[in-house]
Amino acid sequence: MTLAFLFPGQGSQAVGMGQDLADAFASAREVFQEVDEALGQKLSALMKGGPEDQLTLTENAQPALMAVSVAVMRTLEKDFGVAVEKAAFVAGHSLGEYSALASAGAISLSDTARLLKLRGQAMQRAVPVGQGAMASLIGPKTDLALAEEAAKAGSEVGVCVVANDNNNGNVVISGDRAAVDRAIEKAKELGARAIPLNVSAPFHCPLMQPAADEMAEALASATIVSPRAPLVANVTAQATNDPEAIRWMLVEQVTGRVRWRESMLWMAETGGVTRFAEAGAGKVLSGMAKRIAPDVEAVPLNGPADLEAFAKSF
Repeated sequence: MTLAFLFPGQGSQAVGMGQDLADAFASAREVFQEVDEALGQKLSALMKGGPEDQLTLTENAQPALMAVSVAVMRTLEKDFGVAVEKAAFVAGHSLGEYSALASAGAISLSDTARLLKLRGQAMQRAVPVGQGAMASLIGPKTDLALAEEAAKAGSEVGVCVVANDNNNGNVVISGDRAAVDRAIEKAKELGARAIPLNVSAPFHCPLMQPAADEMAEALASATIVSPRAPLVANVTAQATNDPEAIRWMLVEQVTGRVRWRESMLWMAETGGVTRFAEAGAGKVLSGMAKRIAPDVEAVPLNGPADLEAFAKSF
């Protein structure tokens, strides 16, 4: 079986995530401690006991989700003997791209934590709360073409673009609040359901350019090396292991579309992937994988039992 590791993005966070790993494995505890030290805050305590509204803050959720993903991967390697090199590719949804790169050794864990803390803060600073919005367009009629038509209607009154092409039946739009509201009306006319998302900023749209500029400055001085497994990037839906290309793509993805459906299809059809393993919190990406490529296997790797079963399959 040809394997790819997937790394979840924002929205998968939950109080208590990663705790069963930390209770069972020193390798997981070491990851959480290193992230705490890099950030100068007890993020692990927030992950363990909340409060949920603090964990959900973008600047906390991003490094926290990364920490859980890296803890899974480090435990998998150190305690179960399954290294990231077992995979043909790694890919992460939005902030999950950083988790993928840290897990594949392209960026150090400490640097990744600091970069994600800054990314969360920069995204929040880019647009005043309440001025932007995002909405998920869902339903059997929803596809990229419908979402682009709805976003075009929204663009008549402000910035509105497709932010996440997750899978047929789930596409997210982002932009100015009035523009997203107009796009929602159009999407409903076209036969989609539309759900406004409870987010603090309009991610993956041109309004995030100030955040992209901040990340460009931070990433310019970051040490990035070739990952131990090629990265399938959000902005290109293609694989690369070139450090300078990765540096550019991490800037571009702040304002660019998350081309997740295309990335998954590329891995399944061109890359020959037959098995996806979602490393971290939740099961969102493994669920998407089954909808995008029904013939592939997709498993979540959340707790010790998941890791043990996965390791035994090799």
